[in-house]
Amino acid sequence: MFLLKLLTISMLFAYSSCGSAENGKTAKSGGFMDKSELKSKLTAEQFSVTQLCGTEPPFKNAYWDNHEEGIYVDVVSGEPLFSSKDKFNSGTGWPSFTKPFFPSSVAEYDDNSAGMTRTEVKSLLAKSHLGHLFPDGPAPTGLRYCINSASLEFIKSTDLEKQGYGHYAYLFSNKNPNSQTAFFAGGCFWGVEKLFEQVKGVIDAESGYIGGHVKNPDYESVCSGETGHAEAVKVVFDPSMTSYSELLNLFFRLHDPTTKNRQHNDIGTQYRSAIFYLTPQQQKEAIEMKSRFDRESTLKRKSVTEIVPAGAFYSAEQYHQDYLKKNPNGYFCHIVRDKL
Repeated sequence: MFLLKLLTISMLFAYSSCGSAENGKTAKSGGFMDKSELKSKLTAEQFSVTQLCGTEPPFKNAYWDNHEEGIYVDVVSGEPLFSSKDKFNSGTGWPSFTKPFFPSSVAEYDDNSAGMTRTEVKSLLAKSHLGHLFPDGPAPTGLRYCINSASLEFIKSTDLEKQGYGHYAYLFSNKNPNSQTAFFAGGCFWGVEKLFEQVKGVIDAESGYIGGHVKNPDYESVCSGETGHAEAVKVVFDPSMTSYSELLNLFFRLHDPTTKNRQHNDIGTQYRSAIFYLTPQQQKEAIEMKSRFDRESTLKRKSVTEIVPAGAFYSAEQYHQDYLKKNPNGYFCHIVRDKL
């Protein structure tokens, strides 16, 4: 009886518009995407849901009854939103989750469009309309994130590596790896890679692209600024030899985190200062280190560093890897300060 009542209430509001529509553009990390551009990228239903606050029919959508292991990402930006581990059958005909991937993965807004106040849910970066949040979910949260399939792309656990999300494979593995992963963007990735590789305890540093909305970008497209990606470095480290906090400290000292979308002569969103976190603990430590920098900085300016969830990471072309080892006299614009 409860599920029947829940379904009736959900369907009553299924086709009402949301209360905080965007005007003409959709926010994404590193810039904005025009609605006209999105129309060519998305299906008509995906565009209606994510941009016009539409709602798809219950029981007639891609993921309401999906039981495979994996993660659900924003269909516009690819940012991680929900995990299959938090999905449950609400009986409403839409994918339902007890919590988002990270507490900060989604943004909540008051929606008064249906003659009552509801909580609309949007993605953090792309600001895609996802659905609504209700206080009638199961334990442990008691919450129900009622989400449209059309706003999501599902990445199976077996496809995470292939799709650029291999750094989340640990969620679906019984292995307890000794290594951890971190992502940093601080200008040209050649210098950032070189400096992290010199840290005792760093197993590997790899140049690549992260934070954008285009799959499989290349160097030329990233340099255009149109993909939204940042030049970044994937750092794999042994936490018994160096901590994430120590890596953060180096990150804030090896570049100028107070210049927006610029490092020295390199200008553009691809050169922005950013930390892409993989766990709530990494997010917490990154925020703490940024606050410490703002208090103690020898640069006497506040940082503009983004702290956002890690989406898909794409390895840069082979000639970018270990570039400064291959070209010792190559372009190197990073100087490590002794203090923050």
